[in-house]
Amino acid sequence: MSVLFYSYPKCGTCRKAKQWLDQNGVAYEEIHIIENPPTKEQLTSYYQNSGLPLKKFFNTSGKKYRELGLKDKVATASDEELLEILSSDGMLIKRPLLTDGDKVTVGFKEEEFDTTWK
Repeated sequence: MSVLFYSYPKCGTCRKAKQWLDQNGVAYEEIHIIENPPTKEQLTSYYQNSGLPLKKFFNTSGKKYRELGLKDKVATASDEELLEILSSDGMLIKRPLLTDGDKVTVGFKEEEFDTTWK
C-alpha cells in the first residue's frame, strides 16, 4: 500500500508522522504541501472519504489562518467556499494529510495511525 503524505518539512508533527511511517514500514510518496498543495477536486475527495467535518482540514493554529480571520468564516461558509479557501494555500491545510485513495487522516495521532495505516 502506498500512501500520499502531504507534509511541510519544517513541521515537527510532520517529522513525527514520517518517523512513524518509516518505523512501521509504510510506503509513502511525500508531497510538499506548500509547493504542491492538493487541488480543490482532490480536497473534495479527501474530505468525502475522511468522514471528518471539513473544519478539521484547517490548520487552525497557523499564522495564515489567524491573519485571514478564518475562525468566523469557517463557522458560516458553505463547504464549497471552504474547499475553495483550503485549496488556495497549502499553509491553511492541517498537516500531515495522508491518503491511500480510500482512507484519509489529518494531523498525527499515533493511535489513529496504528489503526489506519498499519
